[in-house]
Amino acid sequence: MKLHEFQAKNLLAQYGIIVPRGTLACSVDEAGQAAETFGGACVLKAQVHAGGRGKAGGVALAQTADQARDIARRLLHHRLVTVQTEEQGLPVNSLLVEELVPVARELYLSLTLDRSAGRYCLIASAEGGVDIEQTARQAPERVRRLNIDPLIGLRSFHARGIARFLGLKGQLGNAAVDLIAALYRCFLEKDASLLEINPLVVSEDGRLLAMDAKVSIDDSALFRQRDLAGWKDDSQYDPLEVRAARSEIAYIKMGGCIGCLVNGAGLAMATLDMLTECGGQPANFLDVGGSADQDKVVEAFRILLEDPHVTGVLVNIFGGIMRCDLIAESLIAAATATSSRLPIVVRMAGARRDEGRQLLENQADLNIIWQDGLAAAATAIVQQLSPTA
Repeated sequence: MKLHEFQAKNLLAQYGIIVPRGTLACSVDEAGQAAETFGGACVLKAQVHAGGRGKAGGVALAQTADQARDIARRLLHHRLVTVQTEEQGLPVNSLLVEELVPVARELYLSLTLDRSAGRYCLIASAEGGVDIEQTARQAPERVRRLNIDPLIGLRSFHARGIARFLGLKGQLGNAAVDLIAALYRCFLEKDASLLEINPLVVSEDGRLLAMDAKVSIDDSALFRQRDLAGWKDDSQYDPLEVRAARSEIAYIKMGGCIGCLVNGAGLAMATLDMLTECGGQPANFLDVGGSADQDKVVEAFRILLEDPHVTGVLVNIFGGIMRCDLIAESLIAAATATSSRLPIVVRMAGARRDEGRQLLENQADLNIIWQDGLAAAATAIVQQLSPTA
């Protein structure tokens, strides 16, 4: 789960990390009033779950309250398209209005997961800002990576080494050590998967501030982070993914035209691989789980069909806890309830498979095609959708 910048900064401030003074504005008037508290000079930042806001016009400077209002009119209740969004962009429902901070240096600091090493990773660079990705590609020696031993954790000597790499000495070096320790404590206590400060700035008056912040919380740990779970902004996610999550259906929208309904995450990934191997383009990842009831299967089917790009459906079920005949009944109910005439290719294996097959083959009015193997099923749905089918 991603946090907005203003939420991320509120979280960092709880751990003693200095952030610029700022106010959240949800209207033009609120943006103007916030600017007035800073004497008119301020920066307005669109609150969306995407990077690249500055280059897309989502971060703008104002010198007067009237300029702040003009910027707010341009951004609020519009969609912002950046290099990290889909072509339709994301809705801007609020702006973070912050004081202007004279900056002497821009640095980069983050904590994330290095999945290949199975460890937390601290990443730092003395060249922060909007071009950090370019720096990492073109001059990797300017980026320091520290994989953290889970038995030792992040120690002060680690933090001092990072501060020296960033060129921070004396009081600034001590402040950097404290900031890195606080960042690591926040990362662990809040079950974060990413905690990024870019830029981490040294101000002209000698302070170390988190000028921008990006935080992602591990979805699997939200049951431990109930306060943070309440910060989720559904407007920043695909509506079908939000709807699926409310029904406890694992659904991720993709860019293809073949809707996939599968039980089990591993089986779902294998299904996507096989479909791609056979020349198909999956429209989604969808796992209804191993013990879904009829209502859940019907809802999953409705979600599939509400994607306007879906022109056919591949169902791949292994009957264990979930019996094949019950799944067949659910599919019939779903196809009937949605009046679907799309081609539906079904492959099932496991408990009461033959009974499930018989139920489906008795539905002559539904466009359901039975296949015995996954490769055959994937090939069949691709052929059904090919121009020469």
